[in-house]
Amino acid sequence: MIRLPGSLLTTLLLIAQIPFSFAQRGDTLNRIIPAEKWCYHFQFTAIDQGHPAFNSPYTGKNSFTPAAEDALSVTSSLYLGVKLWKGASIFVNPEIAGGRGMSSTLGIAGFPNGETFRIGDPAPALYLARGFIRQHIALGGNNTDTPDCSSTQLGGECLPSRRLTITAGKFSMADIFDNNSVSHDPRKQFMNWALMNNAAWDYPANTRGYTEGVVIEYYSKAIILRVAETLMSKEANGEVMETDITKSRGETFEAEKDYKIKNRKGAVRLLLFHNLSHAGNYRTAINNLLNRTDTTMNVNTVTTNEGNKYGFGINAEQELTDNVSAFFRYSWNDGHTATWEFTEIDRSLSTGLQIKGSKWKRPNDMLGAAFLVNGLSKDHWDFLNYGGYGFMLGDGTLPHYGSEQIFETYYSIPLAKTIWLSGDYQFVMNPGYNRERGPINVGALRVHIEF
Repeated sequence: MIRLPGSLLTTLLLIAQIPFSFAQRGDTLNRIIPAEKWCYHFQFTAIDQGHPAFNSPYTGKNSFTPAAEDALSVTSSLYLGVKLWKGASIFVNPEIAGGRGMSSTLGIAGFPNGETFRIGDPAPALYLARGFIRQHIALGGNNTDTPDCSSTQLGGECLPSRRLTITAGKFSMADIFDNNSVSHDPRKQFMNWALMNNAAWDYPANTRGYTEGVVIEYYSKAIILRVAETLMSKEANGEVMETDITKSRGETFEAEKDYKIKNRKGAVRLLLFHNLSHAGNYRTAINNLLNRTDTTMNVNTVTTNEGNKYGFGINAEQELTDNVSAFFRYSWNDGHTATWEFTEIDRSLSTGLQIKGSKWKRPNDMLGAAFLVNGLSKDHWDFLNYGGYGFMLGDGTLPHYGSEQIFETYYSIPLAKTIWLSGDYQFVMNPGYNRERGPINVGALRVHIEF
């Protein structure tokens, strides 16, 4: 029997304690002030998640807890945008996050709650999530009406169909890259980490998911191109960013093509990335153990100034009917250099559907179902089998490797114009790529408020 968490009263009480902050994913709608000089958006999300006990013959210090548990996470956000001059705006985003993930957000590479960080503190903490300037430069073409304020522009601003957009400051890479209208936002859609983005993309970010840098985008009717130069953290999944870009930086490129098939909207995106960081090498850590030069088997202490990691991701979405849309993602990285920022996944494939409730006379309800498979490189697997620990995985041994397979389904109901309630279920096979542990059944309730 799945034990759903029971802290919704606590969740609602926390609303009064958390006045503001902003979504970790930046593509939510924002309301425009009539003067069109500035805009704002507020959101609050609480996820209460739990699982019953499951089979586990052994555990390590980074294992997912086999005993029954539940955990509450909360985020609350205020997002403000102000027009500076023609085509330019400044955006700031104070954010508050509290609560924790199950098992301190350890033990499952495709972690079940995309709203949790690895900073597990029940007390809400205030910080500046975003602060950036965005400039649009017209290159020609017809203007495009944009009636709502968003993370891209102020509402009411007409942008030319061919333009350059430059973003500089602090932001989340997921605000701009690897978007998908079906599977991207854990506050409204799928909750699993590996369904928010291309999971093998070790995207530049501090432990809360934000970085600093510059993004240049080129928009035309034929294609959209994006390129970014951003900071990486000084330590694996750390809070402090390395500012010396000769030693550490993230380089990201994406090409996006929007199209229609029989008047049905679709899009395909190709992502390429290269990270230079202080990350260690899995095979080096193993050799150090065998040579007895370093027996800690903590790859995050095997730091260098030449931690190169590279990979790619493919991301597609397609409207199938008026009420059904599908998505697909596949991503890969080289798997030699240690995971440094996101999660310990070297290959990932995911696909799923989003279905509006029109067929059962609930047009504003949303049903989602997705399946994903995560995998490791041989070096990464050997490292964990030798007793190694990354910042997220480590059962102490891994003699029987298996791909991590996860099914997720959710059902979202609007309780009012600005409030949504969702139920979510996830089935996790081979947590942490370990065929000797699990499976795990995870249930959740989510409250989302936005205006």
